[in-house]
Amino acid sequence: MLIIALLQGIIPMEGSFLRQMQKRDSVLIGDQLQYGVLLEDVTEGTSFMLPDLSKGLRDSVEVLGGWQIDTVKTRRYGKGHKVHDIEVRTLISSFDEGLYDLPPISVVRKLSDGQVDTLVFKGLSLDVRTMPVDTATFTPHDIKPQMKYPVTPDEVLPWVGGLWVITAIAVLIWALLTMRRRREEVRQEMLEPAHIVALRKLDKYRSSKFWAPEKQKAFYSGITDALREYMARRYEIGAMEMTTAEIFEALRDTDVPKYLYTDMKGLFERSDFVKFAKMTVPEEDNAKVLPSAVRFVTETYRSEVEAESEAAEGTPAQETTPMNEAAPEEDNSRFMPK
Repeated sequence: MLIIALLQGIIPMEGSFLRQMQKRDSVLIGDQLQYGVLLEDVTEGTSFMLPDLSKGLRDSVEVLGGWQIDTVKTRRYGKGHKVHDIEVRTLISSFDEGLYDLPPISVVRKLSDGQVDTLVFKGLSLDVRTMPVDTATFTPHDIKPQMKYPVTPDEVLPWVGGLWVITAIAVLIWALLTMRRRREEVRQEMLEPAHIVALRKLDKYRSSKFWAPEKQKAFYSGITDALREYMARRYEIGAMEMTTAEIFEALRDTDVPKYLYTDMKGLFERSDFVKFAKMTVPEEDNAKVLPSAVRFVTETYRSEVEAESEAAEGTPAQETTPMNEAAPEEDNSRFMPK
């Protein structure tokens, strides 16, 4: 290699580097570093001969491996003409404190046309330091514990925002599922006869536990809501949005018998007092609520069925109980809450 160097041109180069494997502001004993050069604009067909590292670089600087060659960039100029940037490096370390001048790196280059020259890259300085020593005791400092920094708003806000987004999505999904389930229930109810839906809802309140003062509002609201839905479908009135006075004004022109009309009007007015005036109703009056509601549904539905049957047979419909007649005496014990 020395003979070749004497017969060829020597070209001083820039581009040598000394790179720490662990990034810090100084090099400590035992730290590993990459020492090498960058060969730029290398054309295809060019060959290189690298220095022999079997004897190391210099005293107190250890070579931990051979040369490593990597192509870091490739550029194309024209058709089929490419050049490369090649990085050549080796791994070094030192176990003695001191400032070391590393030797230059000489690379013999042979071009594709046979021309041979030597590229000489300037050597760098390696400053190796030891651990700081307490000048009072001349002992190494102990390893410091990890510093704990306070949590800043910039660190918390992304997590809070993400939690809010996840919560909003979960609430939206729950709301959509609830709406879908409710629409399905309403659709199913619309497929069933109005009196079946009303009687099923009224049956939920067949217990005296709903008569407790703190539960009476829910009791009367549930009963009247079931009756409102039934009236809306049976008599085609907007009972769900109407007041008590408006509902019974609309029922005046229907076939509801007088005794049922009076009974239901009293029930709805009592319900208004319970819901809005916080009135407490005695148990004997509460016991009559569910039987009255069930009787209203069953008798109005029965009159509808009889009218439809007689209309289909072509016979005149029987006269219903007029609005001014009293209600017939019936045994309502079967409707009493159990």
